[in-house]
Amino acid sequence: MKLNMAEEEDYMSDSFINVQQDIRPGLPMLRQIREARRKEEKQQEANLKNRQKSLKEEEQERRDIGLKNALGCENKGFALLQKMGYKSGQALGKSGGGIVEPIPLNVKTGKSGIGHEALLKRKAEEKLENYRRKIHMKTQAEEKAAEQFRLRLKHKQDEVKLEGDLRRSQRACQQLDTQKNIQVPREAWYWLGLEVETEEEEEEEKEHDEDEYKSEDLSVLEKLQILTGYLREEHLYCIWCGTAYEDKEDLSSNCPGPTSADHD
Repeated sequence: MKLNMAEEEDYMSDSFINVQQDIRPGLPMLRQIREARRKEEKQQEANLKNRQKSLKEEEQERRDIGLKNALGCENKGFALLQKMGYKSGQALGKSGGGIVEPIPLNVKTGKSGIGHEALLKRKAEEKLENYRRKIHMKTQAEEKAAEQFRLRLKHKQDEVKLEGDLRRSQRACQQLDTQKNIQVPREAWYWLGLEVETEEEEEEEKEHDEDEYKSEDLSVLEKLQILTGYLREEHLYCIWCGTAYEDKEDLSSNCPGPTSADHD
């Protein structure tokens, strides 16, 4: 007996020394995490089982149950309707033209006063109307800007075309005047690239009547009209047709007109 006890208490024996222990790093920590998770899941399950419904949830459940069930004879209001001849499922009113279903129950959960929802709705409509008005005004402004840009572009194109027609008329005038041995043009700007008049010629111009126009006062269109008229009268020539006619009768008969629009 003493021998057995001695063997059991001999901690230096092979039975104690050869025992292999699990000394892998981190293993105790993993076990603790698993245990904590299991405890948390059990606690959540217990909370769900023991959770008490709130007052609002109980009221909602009772309300839903009451709305699903039709009124019975035990309801005083329904009993009065039956005494007056009302039957279940029948429309209200003497002629039966009233409502069949009860007025729906609209539960107000907020703390705002009566008419607050209507006020919010009106403000939302006003905000939407202001937004639409801004979009409309912005669209109108963009359309107006685009139209002004088109007009400016067309005006610029018309100016370029008029300047080109004027240069053609000046070249034709200089060529036709030269063929007739005209050394000096009627006006300095009748010929293309002519030098500016001398000081003596400018002094002579000052002696003319005040109604006499100057080239600086004329627009491109006015110069073109004057010069084309001169070509038609003096040389029977139309720059739009590109033809010199034999006489005035030939010019009036075969030329559509004195302007570019007449030849379109």
